[in-house]
Amino acid sequence: MKVKDTDILIVPGYTNSGPDHWQTRWQSRLSTARRVEQAEWSKPVREDWTQNVVRAVNEAERPVVFIAHSLGIPSVVQAIPQFTKPIAGAFFVAPPDVANLDIRPRHLMTFGPYPREPLPFPSITVASRNDPYCSFDVAEDIASAWGSLFIDAGEAGHLNAESGHGPWPEGSMTFAQFMTRL
Repeated sequence: MKVKDTDILIVPGYTNSGPDHWQTRWQSRLSTARRVEQAEWSKPVREDWTQNVVRAVNEAERPVVFIAHSLGIPSVVQAIPQFTKPIAGAFFVAPPDVANLDIRPRHLMTFGPYPREPLPFPSITVASRNDPYCSFDVAEDIASAWGSLFIDAGEAGHLNAESGHGPWPEGSMTFAQFMTRL
């Protein structure tokens, strides 16, 4: 599948993805990409965030491909039952452990628990071995439950600009390969 044949939805996580974040960089390079905007980036409310994802999907004119980071992932996964348009695939990066009682800020737990059923579309989940928001084992277990291809990013932190993943060329290549398989 080619980018021009899809509506790519960029779904950032908690506090949004700033100008140096790989999601923002990719959005500027992918011709059909648009960001799912949230009213409250620093005070996420599950129902609001998922409804914004649902709205973006249901406004799509072509099959949707998600590029979701961190809290954007449960926002997508929790919204799946409400989609009325076809989803071609999802590229998930750095899923947070929304069932972890130690997660901060605490209101992020309201996005969990994750559904454990296989996703109704192809997906890739990329996780780091030292992500402060999710243990590697939990990320691997979530991806397995979803039937998602799991990619070990090594010791890469939260896979964001702060962990040195501004341009993130390895991720871009992985996403490009994923698109050719859809």
